Parts: sequence; C-alpha cells; structure tokens
Amino acid sequence: MIAPKFIPLVCKQVVRHPTRSLLTVGGVATAMFLFVAVQAMQRGVSTVTREQAGDSTLVVYREDRFCPFTSRLPEYYVQQIEDIEGVREVIPMRVVVNNCRASLDVVTFRGVPRDRFVEQYAPTFNVIDGSIDQWQRRSDAALLGQTLAGRRGLKVGDRFDAAGVTSYVAGVIESDEPQDQNVAYVHLDFLQQTVDNELGTVTQFNIKVEDPVQLDRVAASVDALFATAEHPTSTRSEKAFVAHVASDMIELVGFAQYLGWGCLTAVLAVLANAIVLSVQGRIKEHAILQTLGYRSGLIGRLIVAEGVALGLVGGALGALAALAVVYWGRFSLSVDGLSIPIEADGQLIVLGLGVATGLGVIAGMVPAWQASRRPIAQCFRAV
Repeated sequence: MIAPKFIPLVCKQVVRHPTRSLLTVGGVATAMFLFVAVQAMQRGVSTVTREQAGDSTLVVYREDRFCPFTSRLPEYYVQQIEDIEGVREVIPMRVVVNNCRASLDVVTFRGVPRDRFVEQYAPTFNVIDGSIDQWQRRSDAALLGQTLAGRRGLKVGDRFDAAGVTSYVAGVIESDEPQDQNVAYVHLDFLQQTVDNELGTVTQFNIKVEDPVQLDRVAASVDALFATAEHPTSTRSEKAFVAHVASDMIELVGFAQYLGWGCLTAVLAVLANAIVLSVQGRIKEHAILQTLGYRSGLIGRLIVAEGVALGLVGGALGALAALAVVYWGRFSLSVDGLSIPIEADGQLIVLGLGVATGLGVIAGMVPAWQASRRPIAQCFRAV
C-alpha cells in the first residue's frame, strides 16, 4: 500500500491530535469488542447444532417435554430399545439442573450407570485432575467439566452443592464435546435417590447406533414403539435435540448478529469522521507535500493508511478484550440443562483485525480521493 519509509509519517499524523485519536480508537475498540463477542456466541451455536456425517447419537426424551424436571421415562425402556435393529448401546441418564431458564451459570448433573459410563463416556475425554477410579469408588463422586470447575473455582477433594445435590469432586475432565464442558457426571442411582427418591426413573436415553445412516430409521422405530405407551417419546439426533430445545436461545443469538453488523457500521462512521476532520485540518500541508514532490496518489494512500492504523489499533484492543473476557469468564449460555459455549480463539482475533483493516480502508477512500484531486492552488487558498 505504502512504502515502509512512510510509516513514521503516518504514525506522526495519527498522534498529532491525541485526544481525537484516542476517542476514535476507543470507539472502534468498543464496537469491535461487541462484534467479536457476538461472533463468539454464533460460533458456539454452530458448534452444538451443526450435524456431521459421523454423528451416531440419538436422544430419547419424553414427548412434548423440554425441561429435565418434567421429562420422566421408566428405566426399563432400555431393554426394549436395545432390541431395535441398528442400536448398539443405550445409556439411561437422569438430568438435574439448578435452573431450567436461560442463564450463564447453570449447573447440570448427569446421572449415568457406572459401568456404561466407563465403557462409553470415559474414552471420549481426558481427566486432567483426579481419576476415574476415584469416581468409581465413591457413590457421591462427581466428574466436573473443565468449564464448570473453573467457573465455580472447584478442585479435586472439594464438596460441591447445587440443585439440592451434594457431591464430592473426584475429577475434572477436558472434552471437545460442548455438553461435557459444563456438566457434573455422577452415578445414576445416587442422583435418583437424592432427587425425590425416584429409583427406576430417568430423564432421557442416549442411543448409540451402529451406522450413522440409520439415525432416522432408529429414531422413528423408537417413537413408534412407545407411541401408545403411558410415557410416549420424542427421539432426535443429539445436535437436532439441542437445536430444538434451545431454539429460543439460538434465535436470540441469531438476532444478535444484527447487533454485530450495527457495530461495524458504527466503526465505519467513527473512522470516517476522524479521517475527514484530520484531512480538513491539513489541506495546506497536502499542498506543501505536493510542492515537495509527493504525488497526489501517494497523498491519498497516506490518508487511507491513517484509517487503517486507527482501525487496527482499535480493532486489536477490542478483539483482545473480548477474547480475554470470554476466556477468563468461561461463559456458556444454558437452557433446560443444555449448554451453548461462548467460544473465542485466535481466529476471531484475525477476523476482527481483518474487518477493522477493511473498514479503515473504506473509511479513508472518500477523503483520500478528495484530497488527491484538489489542485495545489486551491489548497493554498484554503483557510
């Protein structure tokens, strides 16, 4: 865009009016903070709802029920579901949450049979503190997702009390699955006895199918099997289940995208205003530069470079601030016991810087074009 030797000149023009530049950078940083935060929420939605060809898990829930408090299914359904062709494994699960409403701090207990948990779930995550053996030995033991443990400041050996359930932290797990990051795994019988003493009752069944292409057929077979039973079921793929239950939250996040676009518009307006004011105050200086041999095209590029510099500084500050808040806050949007993680990483930083650079170029183009086409004589006559 411009030769490196002109960079000091651009920096000098930016800092000549420190108050104006600081206000501009602050405005850009605030808008980019909101933009990156919205993108982080949208990325979390995509993570938990985007179905892939290799997905092989179905969730069986009580028909027309959403909150775990209201979904009640008899545990003996396991034997009948296992007899359906294409079913590899059925895992009964009791789910207890401290809040069914949308929240940033929901604690979700998942009660799973001890042997099936070790066979099916343990291989899918890493235990970063504590051990599976310790979890197996204690009936009140819990394995906490890393996000939940970090947000609540819990470590192995602590007592954990939430939703009327008091458990012992036997380990902290790390997993790529969004629903494992904000959960406490406990023994199924322990959770059944602790909450209303409902032995033999579960919230849902997680079905592992032999072939992902059989998902729809197996789901239809399960619902047909219990269509006339006392407790009819609704069966969906795991990603579709999350999308259905958290549809209101997902729609809200989708609406927030408009907020992100509004932030970009604000960035463009702030940058354009700062550059226009800067150019208007330097009309005679541009004439002197032309007299010294600076071509009009170079002057235009120097003005655009000012916009890019302001955009980059503000964009970097806003994007880094958003990344820090998301990382240290360990936030996730939770509803009905399901979590939508708010995820931000280096890719969002690059996106923020790229967007800020593009807006800086756009904001500087019009004043740069005007300055490059203004005759020298007219510049010297400017007041």
